[in-house]
Amino acid sequence: MTSRLLLIAALCVASCNFSSAAEASTRHKRKIVAAKRSGQAAPLGPAYAQRADAMLAADDMAARRDLERDWVRQTIAQARYVPQIAKLILPPAPGTPKNWQLYRSRFIEPIRIKAGVKFWQDNQESLIRAEKETGVPAQIMVGIIGVETIYGQQMGSFRVIDALATLAFDFPASHPRALERSAFFKAELEQFLSLTQRTGVDPLTPRGSYAGAMGMPQFMPSAWARYAIDFDGDSRIDLSNSAADAIGSVASYLKAFKWQPGMPTHYPVRFDSDKPDLEPLLINDILPTLSVAKLQAHGAVLEDAALQHSGPLALVELQMGDAPPSYLLGTENFYAITRYNWSSYYAMAVIELGQEVARAMNP
Repeated sequence: MTSRLLLIAALCVASCNFSSAAEASTRHKRKIVAAKRSGQAAPLGPAYAQRADAMLAADDMAARRDLERDWVRQTIAQARYVPQIAKLILPPAPGTPKNWQLYRSRFIEPIRIKAGVKFWQDNQESLIRAEKETGVPAQIMVGIIGVETIYGQQMGSFRVIDALATLAFDFPASHPRALERSAFFKAELEQFLSLTQRTGVDPLTPRGSYAGAMGMPQFMPSAWARYAIDFDGDSRIDLSNSAADAIGSVASYLKAFKWQPGMPTHYPVRFDSDKPDLEPLLINDILPTLSVAKLQAHGAVLEDAALQHSGPLALVELQMGDAPPSYLLGTENFYAITRYNWSSYYAMAVIELGQEVARAMNP
């Protein structure tokens, strides 16, 4: 993996629900839902007030961001360790099979499609304007917001300050990239403090996912700072209550990652033998690097539209549990969606949910 891909992987941890990880964490999420219904909150551990490492980090953040030192210290001191978050962030057990059909069934289902139709109807003007200004199709924006939060219905119940502090200072040591992830969440905590100070929001108030992602599109603080926009013209950015701001910000994000208007997200592909030479085609994963000629040289059979594609392509493998995997050719627009969440399974769920909502809009 190139250093560029490693950097992108770190930046895109915001909503990382790689297929197998998402399936594994579903059990934990159901426990949280059950606890909420019974009137119980996720149990909290100690506050960070007595943690010397947390207070030292607070001083560093205050100095780098030119924030008031005592305010940063007092804010982080009130953050609480959440044991449930430390469990949810862990990857599935080694050897856990990925299954695209199972992953797909969690998102492409009647309740989410119905909610998508209503969201599209209620926000048609914003979707049309965002598509016109950025070239990002409405159904992609609808797909992302639907996959992330069911159009604002499930934006997360953890205090963002608790989630970010837990993962910054107590990221599970058993994770294979614990140090890198801890550093990432320290940076996100710093961004969150800067963001709340700048906007006048009480940093103890916002709620979000177990990873600290916020609002309808589940932006991490760094993504909020870089890509969120005021799309409804009220001079403030509100990704939790303004569907227009959420729509415009998703489009802004994809445009920043070089969405190309009019380009398909993917093409079908098949192979002309039982034993195609796949290894050289899969080496760069979802990063488009393959020419049509190279794909054909290794046994890929492309259809007319793909044959006319002039840019690079990626061979994307979707595992099916114990069944044989399926394959598709991802374009640079497919790759742009994976910058939102570094997973081909996520990208396909976004694409197919948007397609199904669009079909339901025009039966």
